Amino acid sequence: MELKLHQADKGKKAGVAVSENVFAVKYNAALVHQVLTAYMAAARAGTKAQKSRSEVRGGGRKPWRQKGTGRARAGTIRSPLWRGGGVTFAAKPRDYAQKVNKKMYRGAMRAILSELARQERLSCVDEFALTEPKTTLALEKLSAMDLSEVLIVTDAVGEELYLATRNLPRVDVIDTTELNPYSLVGFEHVLFTRAAVEKVQAQLA
Repeated sequence: MELKLHQADKGKKAGVAVSENVFAVKYNAALVHQVLTAYMAAARAGTKAQKSRSEVRGGGRKPWRQKGTGRARAGTIRSPLWRGGGVTFAAKPRDYAQKVNKKMYRGAMRAILSELARQERLSCVDEFALTEPKTTLALEKLSAMDLSEVLIVTDAVGEELYLATRNLPRVDVIDTTELNPYSLVGFEHVLFTRAAVEKVQAQLA
């Protein structure tokens, strides 16, 4: 099969031949959902912490005697019922990561790329390099390809390209080592350079 190839300054021309084993597989919604959920869960910090009644400072002495005061029984001023007391089910630091093996991850990536290709939201360009770190130059190239909200995937992100696109709210640039399912589904269009397509195809084949 072939992916659409843009010529940045001249519009579209012939496509880029790619493997059907990577860009034309059946979409597996359950697998994609599981991998996306695991990816977002792994990004959670999990550093939230609260103190239980055994960890709050003070409360070593019984505040009043057990009987005869007319008040409810109390063993410590650090009870969760009291102001300044511990938390009943105190949150503790935890790891939210879910196990996803490499075969599942690669399968989800192939399914996402294939679905993007079927929806004509995936295309290629020979290269996407800028001579100067100017946002106007990046916008001109994207306008020539009729793209606005786009994820640009390159084999290596140049400093000029990074500086030129970092202030664009609906444009992001990553290299093939940072490619992930969350980024792929988060943009209306995905634009690969020819070198990036070859690298990704070799990784997922």
